[in-house]
Amino acid sequence: MKAFYLAACLVGTVVPWLFFGSFFAANGFDIIGFVRALFANGAAAGFSADVILSLLTFLIWSATDAARRQIRLWWLVLPAGSLVGLSLALPLYLYLREDTAAA
Repeated sequence: MKAFYLAACLVGTVVPWLFFGSFFAANGFDIIGFVRALFANGAAAGFSADVILSLLTFLIWSATDAARRQIRLWWLVLPAGSLVGLSLALPLYLYLREDTAAA
């Protein structure tokens, strides 16, 4: 499973950044505009809210799970979730969890 999780990390980083990159290429590094675009209409707002709530739930759960399992590199999911999203943070944490389980 470790190889799958690493592949999922790669895909989970590249795919969102294809979209993020095109936004920033067209608009410059406009964070306010980026957030506005996330909530530009009902469909975008609903999807964005769903992903943000899922990421927050995942971060709380993974912090608790990491403490219980003594996964010392858990903190890596914080920048992964902030700079990319759940598509990187989740497989990264599962990789770290698998790595700890194997030890």
